[in-house]
Amino acid sequence: MRDAAVFCGLLNCGLETENCNRELRTEMFERLDQIEARYDELTNALASPEIVNDSAKYQKTAKAHSEISEIVEKYREYKDLKRGIAESKAMLAEEKDADMRAYAEEELAKLDARIVTVEEELKVLLLPKDPNDEKNVILEIRAGTGGDEASLFAAEVFRMYNRYAETQKWKVEVLSTSESGVGGLKEVIALIEGDRVFSRLKYESGVHRVQRVPATEQQGRVHTSAITVAVLPEAEDVDIKIEPKDLRIDTFCSSGPGGQSVNTTYSAVRITHIPTGTVVSCQDEKSQIKNREKGMRVLRSRLYEIEMQKQQEALAKERKQMVGSGDRSEKIRTYNFPQNRLTDHRIGFTIHQLEQVMDGKLQPVIDALITHYQAEKLKGETAGVV
Repeated sequence: MRDAAVFCGLLNCGLETENCNRELRTEMFERLDQIEARYDELTNALASPEIVNDSAKYQKTAKAHSEISEIVEKYREYKDLKRGIAESKAMLAEEKDADMRAYAEEELAKLDARIVTVEEELKVLLLPKDPNDEKNVILEIRAGTGGDEASLFAAEVFRMYNRYAETQKWKVEVLSTSESGVGGLKEVIALIEGDRVFSRLKYESGVHRVQRVPATEQQGRVHTSAITVAVLPEAEDVDIKIEPKDLRIDTFCSSGPGGQSVNTTYSAVRITHIPTGTVVSCQDEKSQIKNREKGMRVLRSRLYEIEMQKQQEALAKERKQMVGSGDRSEKIRTYNFPQNRLTDHRIGFTIHQLEQVMDGKLQPVIDALITHYQAEKLKGETAGVV
């Protein structure tokens, strides 16, 4: 462990299970004391003239303060509960009045139940953080099997994520689109910016399957179609270094909606990263410069994903599943419209509120995924200590 994670330091400890768990908890609370002391230092620093008058230092200090504030608040709640339990036990030991003893027993039961929950929440908060959780994301949605119906569903899913982004106060910027003849989307690539976007959407990557009666179906038969969703953390220049010599940039006339510039101005851009063969096209803007900027943002994120996948191949299978490999061949979710049902197959989660989900009320699904993978991560981190 030490600074990386509370649960990683006692691997191969060689102690009996009970002793090992006791030492693990001691180490956990020692670490929490250190974090709380650091939090107090940062709080004092934020009030000092030296920090306040230096914008760069202030931002850095405020960021460090914010990163540990949640865990400190939770730890202080834990200590308050410990004090309450001690006081309730003392009352039970000293109090003779039956009503007061009953009150103390009731309070003690509530506190005991709550402190178990808070301790588990502290364990989760102390787990190693995904370094990408704070990043914005590049969202890519593509129609798969199912023809026009798949393109229509792709458009609906993009609308679902747009609505969800609105509830989170995130900004969505479309980088590239390819429309189908029936008003759907063959492909859409968008940048989503905001607070901890990747932490919320990182489990959305995969194949999304839809079961419903298409509008063109005359006999009322249910059809099955599929789309792919990819959620990539937006890569900054510091994450991925791209050499100019590794790029081939072609320009061409835009196609589709766009006014007089369509098919007359070479504003559309196709960028090829020669070493990996990765190709990105962007034509949504009338300016070639803006299309190139958008294309480079998508290219950096795709190359970053390739690097992430290389790293994941060296990790254990459980860890890879937990973090998410972005494998788009795996069916992760089914949207069944006749039954008003959404099922996430990875965690066995089902909700019969599909209409609300498609309208952007995605939080119950997001929360279920986060809870599941945090639990899996916790099991993985603690498996070696007993």
